[in-house]
Amino acid sequence: MLASRTEEYKKYCDDEYQDYVIYSSLAKREKNLEKREILERMSKQEHTHYLFWKEFLSENYEPKISKFTLYVVLLLKFFFGITFSLKYLERHEEKVIKEYEKLLNYISEEKKERLKAILEDEKSHERNLLSQLESSFVKYFGFVVLGLADAIVEISGVHAGFLGVTSSTIIAGVAGLVVGVSASIAMGSAAYIQAKQTMGMKPSTSAISTGISYLGAAALLATPYFLTEIMIIAFIASIIVAVILTSYFTFYSSVVFERKFIGEFLQNTALILATALASYLFGDFLGRFLGIHTYYNNINIT
Repeated sequence: MLASRTEEYKKYCDDEYQDYVIYSSLAKREKNLEKREILERMSKQEHTHYLFWKEFLSENYEPKISKFTLYVVLLLKFFFGITFSLKYLERHEEKVIKEYEKLLNYISEEKKERLKAILEDEKSHERNLLSQLESSFVKYFGFVVLGLADAIVEISGVHAGFLGVTSSTIIAGVAGLVVGVSASIAMGSAAYIQAKQTMGMKPSTSAISTGISYLGAAALLATPYFLTEIMIIAFIASIIVAVILTSYFTFYSSVVFERKFIGEFLQNTALILATALASYLFGDFLGRFLGIHTYYNNINIT
């Protein structure tokens, strides 16, 4: 039975050693002493698991690791933070636990008890350690998403509305910024009031997270309108920025909160496009009804 499962043992050995190397690398790069200590504990835990699986193989067996995976996790830490990168690394944990549990029927009693201890580590210890690493960004991520999502939908709608009213990219860009500044203050104030009703939340941090994320998204969405005089190009570029921002916070939340990325991303993108279309149609109607199109056409002819 041992020989027939050699490839499985090699896989488990490699996986645990891979995690050990990744946690060690993250610990060396972590400046926060408390977080570094947690990462070092996780690293030692993974090394113990690796040694267990190595006992099923020859003493000369050298574990194989993927440097690509290591660099991906380090890159994710740089862009998304430590909590996200570890959640991404641990996303296959349930599958591993099921595979380990099946092996309990095929190994000796002595090793079975040790494997049970490893399973306990996988089920609870690592999850508890991960919760201790939860960053402030994750804690206030809901407020960041609130600001980003509202800005993407509302500012995209404003720009689409002006696409139906005027051919001036400057006017559309300025309108987006004006709405962005006003709405970011309003959203920040609302987040402040909401956080006061929630235990463990700092109202000022919640307000800043919401307001800054809204204003930042509004500025990014308005930028294309100041870079070109062709309205449709500016609008398409702004929508692309909106989709990129949407993919960012959707991907983050799908990993950290263990949700399905594709479904949420498609829903969010569809909402943006539907809002933009409705705003454009309404803007176009107003432009024709109030004679704004004719006014600007006469200016351009003159």
